Amino acid sequence: MHNTAEIAGKTAVLIIKKLAGALTYPARLRRGSLTVFDQPANFAPFNRTDAHAALFLDRSTLHGLPVAAESIDCRVIGIADGDTFSCLTAHKDQVRVRLGEIDAPELKQPYGSRARQALSGLVFGKDVTLHIQDLDRYGRTVARVTVGNTDVNAEMVRTGAAWVYRDYLKDRSLLNLEAVAKEFKRGIWSLPKSEQEAPSEWRKAQRSNPVPKTVPKRPVPAATLQGGFNCSVIKSCRQMSSCAEARFQLRTCRNPRIDGDGDGIPCEAICR
Repeated sequence: MHNTAEIAGKTAVLIIKKLAGALTYPARLRRGSLTVFDQPANFAPFNRTDAHAALFLDRSTLHGLPVAAESIDCRVIGIADGDTFSCLTAHKDQVRVRLGEIDAPELKQPYGSRARQALSGLVFGKDVTLHIQDLDRYGRTVARVTVGNTDVNAEMVRTGAAWVYRDYLKDRSLLNLEAVAKEFKRGIWSLPKSEQEAPSEWRKAQRSNPVPKTVPKRPVPAATLQGGFNCSVIKSCRQMSSCAEARFQLRTCRNPRIDGDGDGIPCEAICR
């Protein structure tokens, strides 16, 4: 596995030889990326001028090249949702990965939790290879991901655990996989039509109509009526502050304990 600096340097060398018209050997391509070059036995090393030119290209021309000149091996340590996970490289660098070209339902959408479980079953705790496509605005590495011979992105679409993300689609074969999953009602396609909402549309609706924040209700104080008395505590006669409170407790709070003989006069010791 080659680090980014090494890849950039080799890419710069290839560009120099192309510009000089002296490239006589084929570059061996690693699907979608320039990584290693096959050199003939009679290939001559570059001189100092070539090295300076390579350095110049590395800093200028290569600055605008796509991030796709790289692949990374890592072990998956966490699953965020159906299309995002975290992994650790051999150097213990943590990488946050967004599966490219597909879009799984958000966790709050129907099938969101099951999509997360589907991705977990494919990659969690396993060594994967990231075939890098881009870096998104959230700093996530966008990639096609493989586990052995399994294309994880394609498998998520094939099993109905994700939509094809048409806004970022490069591999149109994913559309065929989605069509078959839909035909056989796999995963999200087994849901009622009303629940088959593409995540991009769902997110757009959430931004347009955000759910208002719930303001916690303040505790409602017990009703305070005449004289400042209330019914929060049902009192005995010994607890009464006055006859007026005793009458309030009897008539408003319906406290039968303070009118033992039922004559309508509460706490007769203080209400004679």
